[in-house]
Amino acid sequence: MPTDKQPPTYDFRALTEADLPMLSAWLAEPHLAKWWDEPEGSLAEIVEAMDSVETEPLIVELDGRPIAYIHYDPHLEDGHPYQDQPFGTLGMDISIGPPDLVGKGHGSEIVRQFVDMLFEEGAPRVIIDPHPDNLRAIRAYEKAGFRALDTRTTIYGPALMMALDAEEEG
Repeated sequence: MPTDKQPPTYDFRALTEADLPMLSAWLAEPHLAKWWDEPEGSLAEIVEAMDSVETEPLIVELDGRPIAYIHYDPHLEDGHPYQDQPFGTLGMDISIGPPDLVGKGHGSEIVRQFVDMLFEEGAPRVIIDPHPDNLRAIRAYEKAGFRALDTRTTIYGPALMMALDAEEEG
């Protein structure tokens, strides 16, 4: 990430079928494969999300270059493990794709910019749930303002529930 004082501005656009080969390659990269299920199954879930009203999958671009996958959802599915959150809470996940951009500060900046947009649209809280062993992600989310709430076991395994509330923004 540039070292000047102004953080970069990221663009968020809908994931398209044309992005799937790139996304498949990203999911096979060691820094993502460690935290995602096998690439083909993960890609199938993402394709399913493209047609879902419950999840919004997006590509994050920096200067026209796709650099990350992000999605958010309102956790409206029956039996969702995070339905104990305040009404209107949105959940999000992010994965930096190109390995050369990992550890450069993009994750926390993307999350901060995206959360600001969600708050402007009226979300009262945004949650994110990294694996408790994913220390790099946890640090990035803390840098973006998230705080740990609790550790849970979900259908995906252990998760550190982290939250940022709109009134904490600033």
